Amino acid sequence: MSDANDQLVGTNRADLLPKSWEPQEHEETLYESWVEAGYFTADPESDKPAYSIVLPPPNVTGQLHMGHALDHTLMDSLIRRKRMQGFEVLWLPGMDHAGIATQTKVEAKLKAEEGKDRYDYGREEFIDKVWEWKQEYGGTIAKQMRAIGDSVDWSRERFTLDDGLSRAVQTIFKQLFDAGLIYRDYRLVNWSPVLETAVSDIEVMYKDVDGEFVSIRYGSLNDDEPHLIVATTRVETMLGDVAIAVHPEDERYAHLVGTEFDHPFRDDLKLTVIADDYVDMELGTGAVKITPAHDPNDYEMGLRHDLDMPIIMDEKGRIADTGTQFDGLDRFEARVRVREALAEQGRIVKEVRPYVHSVGHSERSGEPIEPRLSLQWFVKVDELARMSGDAVRNGDTKIHPQSMEKRYFDWVDNMHDWTISRQLWWGHRIPIWYGPEGEVVCVGPDEEPPAGYEQDPDVLDTWFSSALWPFSTMGWPDKTPELDKFYPTSVLVTAYDILFFWVARMMMFGTFAGTTTPDVLGEGKDGRPMVPFTDLYLHGLVRDEKGRKMSKSLGNGIDPMDWVNRFGADALRFALARGANPGIDLPIGEDNATSARNFATKLFNATKFALMNGAAVGTLPAREELTDADRWILDRLEEVRARVDAYLDDYQFAKANEELYHFAWDELCDWYLEIAKTQIPREGADERGRNTQIVLGRVLDVVLRLLHPTMPFITEVLWRALTGGETITLAAWPTAEDTNAGAATDEAARRRIEDSVKLITELRRFRSDQGVKPSQKVPAKLDLAKADLAEQEELIRSIARVEAPGEGFQASASVEVRLSQATIDVALDTSGTVDVAAERKRLDKELAAAQKELDNAAAKLGNEQFLANAPEHVVAKIRERQQVAQEEFERVTARLAQLPEAGA
Repeated sequence: MSDANDQLVGTNRADLLPKSWEPQEHEETLYESWVEAGYFTADPESDKPAYSIVLPPPNVTGQLHMGHALDHTLMDSLIRRKRMQGFEVLWLPGMDHAGIATQTKVEAKLKAEEGKDRYDYGREEFIDKVWEWKQEYGGTIAKQMRAIGDSVDWSRERFTLDDGLSRAVQTIFKQLFDAGLIYRDYRLVNWSPVLETAVSDIEVMYKDVDGEFVSIRYGSLNDDEPHLIVATTRVETMLGDVAIAVHPEDERYAHLVGTEFDHPFRDDLKLTVIADDYVDMELGTGAVKITPAHDPNDYEMGLRHDLDMPIIMDEKGRIADTGTQFDGLDRFEARVRVREALAEQGRIVKEVRPYVHSVGHSERSGEPIEPRLSLQWFVKVDELARMSGDAVRNGDTKIHPQSMEKRYFDWVDNMHDWTISRQLWWGHRIPIWYGPEGEVVCVGPDEEPPAGYEQDPDVLDTWFSSALWPFSTMGWPDKTPELDKFYPTSVLVTAYDILFFWVARMMMFGTFAGTTTPDVLGEGKDGRPMVPFTDLYLHGLVRDEKGRKMSKSLGNGIDPMDWVNRFGADALRFALARGANPGIDLPIGEDNATSARNFATKLFNATKFALMNGAAVGTLPAREELTDADRWILDRLEEVRARVDAYLDDYQFAKANEELYHFAWDELCDWYLEIAKTQIPREGADERGRNTQIVLGRVLDVVLRLLHPTMPFITEVLWRALTGGETITLAAWPTAEDTNAGAATDEAARRRIEDSVKLITELRRFRSDQGVKPSQKVPAKLDLAKADLAEQEELIRSIARVEAPGEGFQASASVEVRLSQATIDVALDTSGTVDVAAERKRLDKELAAAQKELDNAAAKLGNEQFLANAPEHVVAKIRERQQVAQEEFERVTARLAQLPEAGA
């Protein structure tokens, strides 16, 4: 920024701006110019302080949704600000291979186009097909990231299946395996019969479905002989029942504990009556059927009582290996057939009752999830979760907002072992090899498997590789300049809903890798493991304007690219950032985008106007050479700058952008620009005018730089025109020096300008009430000395459009205005400025409307029955409306009384 006052003063740079702001004509070109110039490329050899963020990797199958748009806007705001503050910034982008989603999409494509499935190709050829699909269709979200202005370092873009990350995955798997933290066992998992794989909790969505309660009688059909009645919504699972549980204190069934009942269909199973505190003896009959291999609660009970766990369904959800007539039936068909067979035996003791209950469904394939005992690979999480919790407890990682800490601890302190295997082909193949005699070998990245061994067919859960993201993307397990400079990362920005599924796992693997490779990742504080990020900022979810979750079924989803095309990327970003409070969901609708676009237009018009009036960038004049208005706007600018800095340091994006919005619109555009018109001469130049041009230029310069992180495109165009600088992306972040904050705040100037604004506002309102056209000047007598506003008379008269009275002045109206120093009376002559007949007609309509409102209120408030039955807040609202109507009635009546008679 130039220090020479005369470099730009008086130069009309408005011709550097387009006629109007049409974002679609500029944003793409601007973005590509930034990338080409290398503004976003990080230098690990730089001696600047480091600041780094890794982008939460979106699915390669995905497209940008509003949650992404919010996430990316906030990260980019942090990154752009730190770049301007002089940090060496790395924002590392990349994509996740999205095992289930991608494989499903490619399989569907092959089925539709070729009528084939993956088995027709075989594993290797099918994987080649997926890579082909990735190359052709997998870049959509990267293009959308460019469209919204993400200032990521594209030269370091990563993919969770690239060679480097695959090596990192194999390395940490072996480290965990060798440490005894990875094992294989039968456990109950979420099973998708359509995908034929286990799925994670985050891939299960719950919705209410219509079901039925079926009451089954086990034991004797004779009421006088031992029997128990249980109820279930999944009657087909009774084929795997091995026990009936009752409460230990339930006297009704104490004599039956230890009894065995025959299974109605299976000779190989006996049903033992067991006692367990889990049973609610007040619910139903107080007896519960136990199917350990197909129900989470039953599974836990099976472990406690060492029960058999027969699996009754195959990978496709068909009844299998029960030795019954039901083998081969789909689970839903079996549900009907089993119930019918039980009825034939006389074991359905009550009418089937309809029942609506919540059922987990596969997010990817849509069908109900089947809890199923399955042989899977697991990570033992006890020690890893403890280190993750300690990292937050010790302050090595800080969670924002702090209120989210409890949710984090609730999860990591009660975490179950993590199922990491998936029965897929697309993904990181589990690096376990089996020998001909059952030998098990874990093969590291630089090792070869023994001859004659076969690799485990499963792949790793996608969350396994993404848990390494903060350091694998920078070259771990090798020691790299990027890790030396940028690790641990500065902050992770993400929505609170994946706190458990991704954030906790990154903390587990990050702290673990910190213990195994401290020479690569560095050492943590006081000998503690290094953490993957020092700050964790959790934002809320984007919802529609009514606060509802966006969904296809409601039809209330918003495509952020639609907003980019219609309103511009800046408007999308500002609308999101302005509502982003830590940990709180963000309701948003088209009104928000329209408001943000209007704000962009306001900035453009204000800057163009300022440039047309000689606004310039240069050294600020001495304070004593400035007018009250100049000192006032600079003082307000410093207050806003300091607040914005404090808010952004605390991740308070909404407050920071709200502060900037109101200052730029309400004070800079609506008032200081109007005042500046009165101080900048139309012809020639004087010292006061030149000073105001410099102040105006400085204020715009600072405001544009403060807004740049949120609104990068329009601020770039406006700042270049204003300053002649290369790019705002590399401009210095504003400090107190930019606002001349070394000088004491001029409280007297603030008071005088605020009083002037209040007086002008009242005069404008009064003129409007009098029916005076906005453009028409009205003679007025102002006694400003007693309010200490004598020096503001020129700007007050100019903006309020009241001229000095001439000889023979006769006031036809007056208004009293209470200011900080005194109450002043303003006498005005509005005669000849008003069409009396038209004004009487207009006021008569207003009077009638006020009278109608008074009559309605009086009728309701005079109705004793209404007052007795209506809620208190409703009555209070009517009284408030009555008061407003009364004031309006009196105001209009007074105005009518002031008007001359028609024809007078």
